[in-house]
Amino acid sequence: MPVLRLRQVHKTYPGPPPVEAIRGVDLDIDPGEMVAIVGPSGSGKTTLLHLMGGLDRPSSGLVEINGVDVSRVSDRELSGLRAAKLGFVFQEFFLLAGVTALDNVAQGLVYRAVPPRDRRKLAAVALEKVGLGDRMTHLSTRLSGGERQRVGIARAIVGDPAIVFADEPTGNLDSVTSEEIVRLLLDLNAGGSTIVVITHDLDLASRFPRRVSMRDGNLL
Repeated sequence: MPVLRLRQVHKTYPGPPPVEAIRGVDLDIDPGEMVAIVGPSGSGKTTLLHLMGGLDRPSSGLVEINGVDVSRVSDRELSGLRAAKLGFVFQEFFLLAGVTALDNVAQGLVYRAVPPRDRRKLAAVALEKVGLGDRMTHLSTRLSGGERQRVGIARAIVGDPAIVFADEPTGNLDSVTSEEIVRLLLDLNAGGSTIVVITHDLDLASRFPRRVSMRDGNLL
């Protein structure tokens, strides 16, 4: 059973005139896959990410995350689904300033009702996985760009989500650091994580086992 299933998904923003951002998308992603969704600016990648990640609802069609139809649940239930089953890695990192790497990662478990002591233990394990076992107590502002992205990845995987979405994860990094992040994502996928990467970078996308191209709201 796919961990993510889209059937004839449309997303239209009202307006004069209305903008059809996503046009009849069908897509299955199976557990353990690593998929790059690639396309130029304006192709609909970010809108599709929001729909796949339960951050927005489709205008029509089916979006099913881990067997749950997002159109049939309340906003509160959808928030709970995101917290329990999905992890997100962003280009801008979005780490808390003045907070250690360990506490930034532990913050990702707040909405899962994990006790504080257990949060820090799980966060430590996640940081070890991304190679930051010796940087746990460093403030996020004292970390390099690559280290901050690793903290972001640790935060995304700390709760063992069904899917990790990475939105332009190397967009703010130099080529050497970008290569390190790509290798880390590939290693996590080899360990069983389902990962979906959104990118405009064709060279980056070529590194991943499966690639899906977008243009004008359509999958090609």
